[in-house]
Amino acid sequence: MTITADGIEEIKALAGRDLGASGWLEITQERIDAFAAATGDHQWIHVDPERAAAGPFGRTIAHGYLTLALVIPFFNELLEVRGVSMSVNYGLDRVRFPAPVPVGAKIRLAARVGEVAEVTGGVQMALDFTVEVDGAEKPACVARPIYRHFL
Repeated sequence: MTITADGIEEIKALAGRDLGASGWLEITQERIDAFAAATGDHQWIHVDPERAAAGPFGRTIAHGYLTLALVIPFFNELLEVRGVSMSVNYGLDRVRFPAPVPVGAKIRLAARVGEVAEVTGGVQMALDFTVEVDGAEKPACVARPIYRHFL
C-alpha cells in the first residue's frame, strides 16, 4: 500500500516511520543483459551463463548497480509525495551489497524513513533501504539515500 505525504509538514511527520515493503520482482537474464548493454559492464559473472555456471555463484548474478537502480521503481510503490514544487535525489550516504542476486531470484525493497531535517526551501529526508532476496539470509543491498523536497 502506497503512503502519501502531502506537503512539507506531512513529510516531516514521516520521520522514523516504516514504509513497508514493495512487491517482489524476478530478476531475469534479459534484464541483466539490458543493464550490461546500457552500462557497458559485460563481466562474465553477469552475462555468460555457461561460464558463470562454473563460477563462484553457480549461475549469473545481477550487477550491484542494477539492484541499486531498481530501488527507484520499488520506492515509488511505497511513498508518493505531493504538495511540493520539486523532489530530487540528493545522493547516497552509504551503499553496500552484502549478497548477490542470482538470475531468477525475486527481490523487493523494504524502506524506513530515518530522519527529516529542514533545509533552505524545504526538507531533506534520509531513508534506510534494504533490498531483500526471497529466501535469502542476507540482503542484496542496503543503502541510505537522501531526498530533498522543496516548497
